[in-house]
Order: sequence, then C-alpha cells, then structure tokens
Amino acid sequence: MTRKGKRLTLISGALAALGLAAGLVMFALRDNIVFFYTPTQLVEKHPAPGARLRIGGLVKQGSVVKGEGRDVSFVITDTAKEVAVTYTGLLPDLFREGQGVVADGVLAGEGRFRADSVLAKHDERYMPRDVAEALKKQGVWQGEKK
Repeated sequence: MTRKGKRLTLISGALAALGLAAGLVMFALRDNIVFFYTPTQLVEKHPAPGARLRIGGLVKQGSVVKGEGRDVSFVITDTAKEVAVTYTGLLPDLFREGQGVVADGVLAGEGRFRADSVLAKHDERYMPRDVAEALKKQGVWQGEKK
C-alpha cells in the first residue's frame, strides 16, 4: 500500500468513527431534546400528540382555574393563538396572569397541553428570547425600550 493510500485509509477510518460517535450521541439524547414553540407555532406545525415540547407566552387574563388539590389549568397566549395548559403541582411564586411563562410537558391533543413543569419570569426584564421575539413581531411587546 502506498503512502497516499495509507493516509486515505486513516482519514476515512477517523471520519467513520466520528460519524458513528455523533450518531450514538444523537440516539442517546433523542428523548432529552425538547423543542420550544409559541402558541402560534404550535398551531401551525401540528406536532403529534405525545410529543415532548416547551411552550412559552403570556398567561391569559382570567384563564387561571384552580381545581382540586394542586390541579391548575390556564391558557398560554402570544395574543394571536392560545394553548390550554393543565398542570398538577406547585406553581412558582411569580406565576400570575399577564406574566410570561414557559411550560415543559407533553401535547395531550388538539389545543391541549399537559405540563410537567412551569417556569415564571424572575424579574420584570426577563422574557425567553423566542417569546419576546414573537411578541415583538405582533407589536405587543411591553419590555424595555432601547
């Protein structure tokens, strides 16, 4: 085998090993990858029920309904579309109507979302970047002016 052939074999083997390693990492992380959607994107893309998602937006005024025990239902909106969310657990102290939230969970069906966790903004300037950009596009952003 020539010197050029040995080099080509070595490079091909290294690329194959790198590809295999990348494939194994992606396979191992497939259940941990969570995509972020605004309510409008969720309605437009129609992900399959049972898909793990992260949705964010504002808690619609008058939509918070506390059920038995720790059950809570509310609506997340980006002022164009809405997604009904159900959650069982303790809500963050900063959770309230009209505030920005991000919910992680599973799409339960058409327009319904079952949250495993709910995160509220931590101060008046914080809003997830994707949510802020979606609200800016719709002209309802009330964040800091630059």
